[in-house]
Amino acid sequence: MARPVDRPRRLKAPAARPPLEREFSAGGLVYRRRRGEVAVVLAARRHVEPGESSKAAAVREVREETGLEAEVEQPLGDVTYWFARRDAEGRPRRVWKRVRFFLMRWRGGRFGDRDREMDAVRWFSLDEAEQAAAFENERALVRRARTLLAGV
Repeated sequence: MARPVDRPRRLKAPAARPPLEREFSAGGLVYRRRRGEVAVVLAARRHVEPGESSKAAAVREVREETGLEAEVEQPLGDVTYWFARRDAEGRPRRVWKRVRFFLMRWRGGRFGDRDREMDAVRWFSLDEAEQAAAFENERALVRRARTLLAGV
């Protein structure tokens, strides 16, 4: 027979959690080859507009945020994460976000033609990009790009 302290307590009401919102965005890892070296820019993770494909959103966001023209070659992978924010009335909201990244080939453009959402944009070697990535899931994208680009 279980002792009273061994029995779980019944909750009178479930814990109040902030509402959950889901977001889907797209982005790209843009690469170029120069003198046998591969340089990359990991950019753009913004919302997909209504009626827009994730590929089209990635191309648009890369152009807006970096000034670069790039074409999608293949999917690179998805990154998911949670964060919290407040709505217009100041109430907390939980957000679960999925970002679909694509491997994209640079076709032209220059950083000076970007909007000013990002403080700075530059080309990185694959090693530098992996070291500069803030999160493990971003580093995994760079490693996957390295594998895919080794066969190109």
